[in-house]
Amino acid sequence: MKIHEYQAKDILRRFNVPVPHGKVAFTADEAREVAERLGGRVVVKAQIHAGGRGKGGGVKIAKDPAEAAEIAGRMIGMTLVTHQTGPQGRLVKRVLVEETLPIERELYLGIVLDRKIEKPVFMASRAGGMDIEEVAAKTPKKILKEVIEPGFGLQAFQASRLAFGMKVPVASIDAVVQAMTALAEAYLSTDASLVEINPFVLTKTGGAVALDAKMDFDDNGLFRHPELKELRDLEEEDPLETDATNHGLNYIKLDGTVGCMVNGAGLAMATMDIIQYAGGSPANFLDVGGGANADQIKNGFRIILSDANVKAILINIFGGILRLDTLAEGVVAAARELEIKVPVVLRLEGTNVEQGRKILQDSGLNFTVKPNMKEAAEAVVSLAK
Repeated sequence: MKIHEYQAKDILRRFNVPVPHGKVAFTADEAREVAERLGGRVVVKAQIHAGGRGKGGGVKIAKDPAEAAEIAGRMIGMTLVTHQTGPQGRLVKRVLVEETLPIERELYLGIVLDRKIEKPVFMASRAGGMDIEEVAAKTPKKILKEVIEPGFGLQAFQASRLAFGMKVPVASIDAVVQAMTALAEAYLSTDASLVEINPFVLTKTGGAVALDAKMDFDDNGLFRHPELKELRDLEEEDPLETDATNHGLNYIKLDGTVGCMVNGAGLAMATMDIIQYAGGSPANFLDVGGGANADQIKNGFRIILSDANVKAILINIFGGILRLDTLAEGVVAAARELEIKVPVVLRLEGTNVEQGRKILQDSGLNFTVKPNMKEAAEAVVSLAK
């Protein structure tokens, strides 16, 4: 789950991570009021779930409350296009109005789970304010790392090592170490999957402040944090992905033409890989889970077909808990009810597989049943073209 910058800063503030004074505004008048309380000169920042807002015109400095209101009036209601939104952009419905700060240096801080070592890693770099992906690709030595040991958090000596590695002035070391250890505590305490501060700034007055903030959370941990679930902005999410979640499905829209319906995340990833190996491109990731029922199969079909780019569908199911004759009956019923016109290729293996294949072959519908993943991928790619 993603949240807005202003929401992330509210969370960080609770953990004593220094952030600028500011408040979210939903209208131009509210932006003027916030600017007046902050002393006049402010920065107005569009709030969407995407990075690169500054380059897209979503971050502007206002010299006084009147200009803050004018900028907010232009931003709210605009479609902001960045390299992360895609060409369709995102509709701006609110802005964050914050105090300006005397910036001396810009740094980068981030925490993410390293799946190879199965531990969180704290990253820091002197190259703050830049596209960190480009820094990682071209000058990886500029990114410093410290492993966070579970149960211990980021230790002060680790934070100090990162600070000295970034050549933070001695006068600012204590402030930076405090901010980094607090940031790690916020990450661990909220079951976050990502925390990113870019830029984290040193001010000319000797302070250290998280000028920007991005936080993503592990959906599987949200049952422990009902207060975080309340921060979810469904309008920022793909409506198909939201629809899928409501039916117990895991769906992510992609740009290809081959719709995928698979049980199990690992098999789903392998299915997308083999589609590309066969010369095609997957239109989605859709995991129906190990115990999919007829209703989930129907809604899976409906969601996949809501994407106009889908030209063919590949169903790749390994039936362990799930009986394949039951699955086949659900597929046939859904195909008839939804009047599916695109070709459907199936690769089935597992419990009652022969009965399942027979149900599909006897249905009289536009199904192609293949014995293995390779032949199924080649068939669906050919049909999609």
